[in-house]
Amino acid sequence: MTILKPSETATLERAADAPMLAQVERWAAVNSGTGNLAGLKTVAGLLADAFSALPGTVRLVAPDPVESIDAAGRVQTIERGAHLHLRVRPEAPVQLLLTGHMDTVFAADHPFQSLKWLEPGVLNGPGTADMKGGIAVILAALSALEASPLAERVGYDVMINSDEETGSHASAALIAELARGKTAALTYEPALPDGTLAGARPGSGNFSVLIHGRSAHAGRNPEDGRNALVAAADLALRLNALKSPDLKVNPAKIDGGGPNNVVPDQAILRVNMRPMTPDAMAAAEAALRDAIAAIQRDHDVHCHLYGGFNRPPKPLDAAATRLFELVRDCGAALGLSIGWNATGGVCDGNNIAACGIPVVDTMGPRGGAIHSSDEFLIVDSLAERAQLSALTLMKIAERGTV
Repeated sequence: MTILKPSETATLERAADAPMLAQVERWAAVNSGTGNLAGLKTVAGLLADAFSALPGTVRLVAPDPVESIDAAGRVQTIERGAHLHLRVRPEAPVQLLLTGHMDTVFAADHPFQSLKWLEPGVLNGPGTADMKGGIAVILAALSALEASPLAERVGYDVMINSDEETGSHASAALIAELARGKTAALTYEPALPDGTLAGARPGSGNFSVLIHGRSAHAGRNPEDGRNALVAAADLALRLNALKSPDLKVNPAKIDGGGPNNVVPDQAILRVNMRPMTPDAMAAAEAALRDAIAAIQRDHDVHCHLYGGFNRPPKPLDAAATRLFELVRDCGAALGLSIGWNATGGVCDGNNIAACGIPVVDTMGPRGGAIHSSDEFLIVDSLAERAQLSALTLMKIAERGTV
């Protein structure tokens, strides 16, 4: 069993004493749904003020432009909020990346806007677990690290983005830039209520297939038409048939159609694909393009494909496994039993792992029912997970590696 050093004990006490609950309550009281630019601006300002207590430089980074296809088939540019970036000691021998997100899935007009206690120690509220609680843990752990004798050995970048819940399209380039050359990364999605971490993750891609047919009178000359809606339905069935143990496929929506007496000349199929491995991702993309080619041939329509795999699969390689084992051992030193399981969800940890950097992406507090109005945070786990992070950071700084 690992025996904690006096310097480690002092650092861990400092981490546990941070005012995390008050921070979560303040930050979660401000709606920061991904599309609520005013709310995101307010939260970004609050976070910038909070993280300015650490050494280094805090800046707000403009989001990259994001394109989407609307229901009429037009390419639209979506505006996202700014991302927060803190850089500390870039010259230090050990360099780490810590990431979180300030956005939630709850829009400004969503009914779930307030906080309440479900029972003593269990706080219900939008973003309490996912992931304003995680952001508070990042700040507590780093504040404690700065008082440690090991602080000068480690530098770090903290990135809190504004669009994780919609796929990090406006922040993917920033994530890749900051991940470059790092020893390891920690991301602060919530752990499960029992403390289990997410291990391997699949990838995820969202696609829109715009199908152009030919309109005609449904009664007088339907044979002259090319029904884009039927072509979209056929494509949905073909893609659904690609499902396998290595690939999940969800044809989610078809936009298109019109009056009953007109052959529809345009439709848009929306589909999500989740491959388990890089090979499965490559095969899925090839199968998608083959299916589109077959639809064009069989229905005499024209198709345009938009979107892509924005979250690559995250397998557990040797370096990632060593980092998980380090977190497990740090947990054991704190009296915590840390395990991990593969999950079907995706997050910024996928993007970081794709850069070749080992990452544990559920270092946040314990909580559950995320993405629903039943979302809850187990408050005692704020101190627990701040100590786990602080000890993990110190061990990496001491070793110089994972």
